[in-house]
Amino acid sequence: MSPSLPPPAPPPLNRIQTLALPLFSFLFFTFSLPVTSHTSSSTSPPRPHSTSLSEWRSAHATYYAASDPRDSVGGACGYGDLGKSGYGLATVGLSEAMFERGQICGACFELRCVEDLRWCIPGTSVIVTVTNFCAPNYGFTADGGGHCNPPNKHFVLPIESYEKIAIWKAGNMPVQYRRIKCRKEGGMRFTVSGSGNFISVLISNVAGAGDVTAVKIKGSRTGWLQMGRNWGQNWHINADLKNQPLSFEVTSSDGLTITSYNVAPKDWNFGQTFEGKQFET
Repeated sequence: MSPSLPPPAPPPLNRIQTLALPLFSFLFFTFSLPVTSHTSSSTSPPRPHSTSLSEWRSAHATYYAASDPRDSVGGACGYGDLGKSGYGLATVGLSEAMFERGQICGACFELRCVEDLRWCIPGTSVIVTVTNFCAPNYGFTADGGGHCNPPNKHFVLPIESYEKIAIWKAGNMPVQYRRIKCRKEGGMRFTVSGSGNFISVLISNVAGAGDVTAVKIKGSRTGWLQMGRNWGQNWHINADLKNQPLSFEVTSSDGLTITSYNVAPKDWNFGQTFEGKQFET
């Protein structure tokens, strides 16, 4: 048995500075495999925001222009190349007051521009998935340039998404937002990485609530093993699961659990991505 390796240190969360953010590159190898699953209610209580998905709230939004496509980390949620992972430019970074230290990664929001008839595009809204974090800038006050400083609720969008609701010259724009269910094409994706007995799994393309609160993994020779959150939506465990098909049990913030059996085949390898079942929307 190979010795266990310690989990890698998470990257710093200050992945976005307002108006500037690199794009990211990450290669997915997706394997289509027969999967059986079931959905059930979980005993885990939902977080408060999950009970008010249709309530509009006030915030502000700014935008960034892509500057460096070579970054392979994929922001504070770790999704990698957002194009290859299915998120595209319909993404957003959240200020500290909303980011929940990465627990909200994968959640979806609808935004609309309000209060400024000069810059808003009337009757429009944009739907985005949380993939990143906007770090505070304590060189400025929260109302004097520190857009992402607490207690501000702030969204940072790619300029392509921002321009769906407002003219780019608007800068720091008042918006309204609401949490909505995520609609994704295909099943949940499980990207397996690590070395030896250390296994890390990135969970992406999650429909429904979008954000994941608990994950279990199972080999053909084990029971269900609880995984821990490493950072963003990367989950890890120290276990020897080589040469065993892998199954996953995923619980989202609305308390629903979905189980995908035998997602990865017996001869799975680190660096591969496998597709499981999906939450209904």
